Order: sequence, then C-alpha cells, then structure tokens
Amino acid sequence: MTGELVINVTREESRVALLEGGQVVELYIERKRDASLVGNIYKGKVLKILPGMQSSFIDVGLEKAAFLYVADIMTDMGDYYTAFLDSEVVDQEPYSRAEYMEKTFSIEELIQEGQELLVQVSKDPIGTKGARVTSYVTLPGRYVVLMPNVEHVGISRRIENEETRTLLKNIAAEVRPKGFGLIMRTACEDATLDEIKRDLEFLLLLWENIQKKKEKVSAPSLLYNDLDLVFRSVRDFMSHEVERLIIDSIEEHERLKDFAKSYFPRLLDKIELYEGREPLFDAFGIELDISRVLGRKVWLKSGGYIVIDQTEAMTVIDVNTGKFVGKENLEDTILKTNLEAVKEIAYQIRLRNLGGIIITDFIDMEKVENREKVFKAFVEAMKKDRAKNTIYTISELGIIQMTRKRVRESLGRVLCEQCPYCEGRGFIKSARTVAYEIFRKIKKMNLAGGTMAMIKANHAVAELLSDEERQGIEEIEDAYGIQLIIKEDMKLHQENYEITVL
Repeated sequence: MTGELVINVTREESRVALLEGGQVVELYIERKRDASLVGNIYKGKVLKILPGMQSSFIDVGLEKAAFLYVADIMTDMGDYYTAFLDSEVVDQEPYSRAEYMEKTFSIEELIQEGQELLVQVSKDPIGTKGARVTSYVTLPGRYVVLMPNVEHVGISRRIENEETRTLLKNIAAEVRPKGFGLIMRTACEDATLDEIKRDLEFLLLLWENIQKKKEKVSAPSLLYNDLDLVFRSVRDFMSHEVERLIIDSIEEHERLKDFAKSYFPRLLDKIELYEGREPLFDAFGIELDISRVLGRKVWLKSGGYIVIDQTEAMTVIDVNTGKFVGKENLEDTILKTNLEAVKEIAYQIRLRNLGGIIITDFIDMEKVENREKVFKAFVEAMKKDRAKNTIYTISELGIIQMTRKRVRESLGRVLCEQCPYCEGRGFIKSARTVAYEIFRKIKKMNLAGGTMAMIKANHAVAELLSDEERQGIEEIEDAYGIQLIIKEDMKLHQENYEITVL
C-alpha cells in the first residue's frame, strides 16, 4: 500500500502524519516546550538504590529523577545480551535479557550510590513517573542501529523474506566493527552496501564524539540530543512504501533537503514543499481525523461501535452491536460485529498510540471456532503496527489481553488534560446526592435552638434545596428550632458546600 508522510510545522509544534492509501494510520505531535527525550544520552549519577524493587533513581539533570531497572544495566559479568529497540526487536534468545538479569544479579552488585553512568532515555516521563533509562545505548541510523559494547547482530522483525534476512546477516557480519552490535533496519531491504557503510561510519563518528564529551563533563550532563520529530520522521518512516514527503515550512523543507543530501541522497526527489493556500492538514483531511481520535465512542460501518476508556494502568476497549441487528442468527451477527471491530481496534491502537496493558472485551461468542476466527483476525491486523506488542489467547468470555510497548504518551494524553471538575473520574455526585449529604451534616451538627446557619452551595445544589427539596429544609428547621439560609456560590464545585453558624 502506497504511503505519504505529511508534516505540518509551526512555531509552537510539529505534527507528522503517516498516511496509507490516503488514511491516517500514525500521528505524532511534538511541542517545542515538551519535546521528547527518548534517545537522548546523559552522563548521570546514581541518587538512590531500591533493592526491594531491583531499581535505582538516576540524576540526569531533569525535573524528576530517571528510573533505571536492573535489567537495563550493562555489565561485564556475563555475555548474555539482547537488543533493546522500540519497534524492531529481533532474533529472540531462549529467554529475555530482563529475565536473565533478574535471576542472576542483585542491583547492589552492579551499581553503587554516587556512581556515574552513561544512560539513554528509553521512555519519556509519563504522568507522575520520571523518564526510564537504560545503560544499553543504541544509536539508530537510517539503515542500521549501532549498539556499542554489545556483540549482537540482528535483523528487523518486519523483514520476513528469509533470503533477504540471510543476505543482511552476511552484510552485517562483514561491516560490523569489533566491540559493537548491529541491527539491520527495515530500510536495509532496498539499500546498497555503500549506503549501509556510510550510515555506519556516521554512527561510529557520533559515538566517538559522545565518548569524548563524556570525559570532559561532570554528571548530570546531556551528551547527545536525538533528532527532532521532523528529522526522525525521515530517518524512521521513509521506506520504499512511502512515495513522498510533503512539508509546509520553507525553512524546514530546506533543512530536510540538506539533511537528505548529506545522508540519504536517494530521498531527495521524494521531499516536496506544500504551497497550497488551504492549511496542509485540512487539505489532506487530517484535522478531521485528529478531532475524531479524541472521542470515546467510535462507530463501525455496520452500526455497531467500540468504546475506548484509557486509565492510568490500562486501556479497556468494549465492543457493542449498537444499531446492527443482522440478517441471520444472533451468533453470526455477533461474529460479523466482532470481525469488523477487530480492524477498527487495531487501527485506533496504532493511531492513538495506546500503550501498556490493553484489554479488549469482544461480544460473547458461543462457538470456539468463532472465537478463534476473531483472535486470528486480531493478530493479523496488529502485524502492521511498528510498536512491539504481545497478544494473549482469547478467553471463553471473548476477552483479548495484550501489551504494547509504551515509549511516549498516547495522543489523547498529549492533546488533552484531566478534567479539573471530575478529576478524571468521568462522573461527579449528583446535585440531589449532595443535597441529602447536607441534610445529614446539619442533623449531625446538633445545632442549639434559635441558631441561624448559612448553607453555601453550588448553583445546582442551591437551586434544588430552594425548590424541590425545600420541604426537607423546613422539616429540619421545625425539628431543631433553627433557621437555615441558602446561598448560591458559583465558585464552589458541585460536590463541595459550606455550612456556617451565624
């Protein structure tokens, strides 16, 4: 399927949309004040070791201390290494590096408080958590990923042709410098040997400069700042499947041209400057897609729909038949809805950049073969995803559990903030519930007869107390011999109120 890379650049932010067949499949937004830290390399200092969590806090000069887990500490006490990559994990070992490190070492054997370390950000700060770092540094180029101090060769898992994989393994063995590991990226499929060598030479020079800078500065210090979103897009997305790149900034267009001329000359003809009068994202219909991606409910063509709820711990997706009643029996109607939902869910996960634990609740299916059909369709639909994901077998209740590598915040988290009124719950106490709480609170205060008290409440609550629930107020006044004054306060949250004795 032909692809296009559409890039909108303003003073405030850069937005990159990857289109396949004219449809937005991936969307990335980087704001100047909140630029991603992933890929940055720091000289950090160990602040605190947490033996019970097999982890430590590292000062790298950011607002919050970074988090280093035992599995992400490079050690000379073993030759067991596997590649650490965002989306191109390859040639898996019998069990993971994480499992090996956890079983073999205590974190206190590997590092000490006050020690200086070279670390790279593997996950941006998300929510209240600081950045996650690793001492397994990787330097991605267009065709290869250089891994200093790791004797490992691998091929991108997205390259499926066995002949191509064998050829690339032979090339990697030929060009790999001693003491370094290499991952052959997807773009290698249509690269020449000279292009691969030139890419590798650039990365080796980059690593040499990082090492020199490391010796000159004290911790915490930034040693290497990864490419910004625009340049990363060219490096990571411009494959043979992407026919052109369209950008609407003259300055960035010139920078990209110079960048491509120096490192990727074959891409020069694919880079275009957009000069239309209509805003670029509007011309390609991308603005409409952005507004839709923030919705909780997504309708399917049949009349069914899916509901996406994102919490701090996980994302839950629910499938419903909605308006779709089908033409045959109930089981067939459910199966058709679930199969249609599979494609949309895979698309939404990729577009919204949902990460961590994702649970999808499909409509219950009685037949085992139907559950298998849905599961296989889901696995197939997720193959297009660049991010590493693990999908677990569908349950008897029609639930599929999966994990997807979370490196950056989801699109919803980038574009939105928690509702200050409901504090992210999605609901608040009703005005009537608060009114009844006020009744109970006044009775509990056991005010002396003749007392006058003022109730300050939100507009909705005050109105209810003065109108529909006025009888309740009068009953309390008669029972306790007190006088209650109701006053509206627009500044008060609907759940909050004040009772003051005058």
